[in-house]
Amino acid sequence: MTNHTDRPADFESYWDAVDQQLAAIPAAPELDLLPIRSNEHCDVYSVRLTSVGPYRIFGYFSVPGKGSGPFPGMLLTPGYGSVKAVPDYNDRMRYVTLQVIHRGQRLADKPYAAAYPGLMTEGIDDPENYIFRDIVADCLRGAEFLLSRPEVDTNNVAVMGNDLALITAARRPQFSIVQAADLMFHRLMEARMRTEAYPLEEINEYLRTHPEREEAVARSVAYLDPVHHVGNITATTSLSIGDQGSTAGADWLERVSKNFGGPVENYQLTHEGGTDHDTVDAWMAEKLGSQPMSRFMTTV
Repeated sequence: MTNHTDRPADFESYWDAVDQQLAAIPAAPELDLLPIRSNEHCDVYSVRLTSVGPYRIFGYFSVPGKGSGPFPGMLLTPGYGSVKAVPDYNDRMRYVTLQVIHRGQRLADKPYAAAYPGLMTEGIDDPENYIFRDIVADCLRGAEFLLSRPEVDTNNVAVMGNDLALITAARRPQFSIVQAADLMFHRLMEARMRTEAYPLEEINEYLRTHPEREEAVARSVAYLDPVHHVGNITATTSLSIGDQGSTAGADWLERVSKNFGGPVENYQLTHEGGTDHDTVDAWMAEKLGSQPMSRFMTTV
């Protein structure tokens, strides 16, 4: 039986093939101003891009309304769920932001609408057909678009999100700042045995139905484990750490934290929403040369 944490032998060629597929497909960006989302502080656009498949994905693209630019950039990779919102107003005022909405999520759900639960195991028994291979490509396409924009100071661009943010930063080294939290794919085959929470419970349900596919599933998810990617990240990274003993704790994430190719700072979550948000926001603002902004009147 294969060690479920091993780096696949064809790891580099697997992801290089994704880059080659993207390079062969023009992004063909289509932007439309969204007046209802725009004001004197920011202009917000819908953006459609062509990713691998080919498949048209969606995003919310925003440019600060005050100042001459170029501005710091921020790529928001999508979390697990069907609907992703316009970037936070405070971020839209300070940064050129792009919220990527991957295939299957709302507004990028034609012709393919993702099932929740269900997305986590779509094509999971074959690494070449696993849906997250294409979702990573969608994030990389979004990164390429943001980094190509004249409004962006390309020496000052951040990416935020979960495993997708780490993989994107590893594959697109132009990012100088990374903020990552809520990792799903690290040691996934172990983590799934310690929880009944979704989305990892989707893996458990799948393997209860198809127990003979465990090795195939382990192989597919190994390509997504951030421990195999972060060595290529030279950016400064903030990694959010959960409670000790959990699958987000410092002990669980130790190998990830130690494998980064650039400086990494572990942030111990307090689970106080205002405190955690304001701390991360202030860290990001300092790195991007902006002013911190709280979403809250006060924190308690």
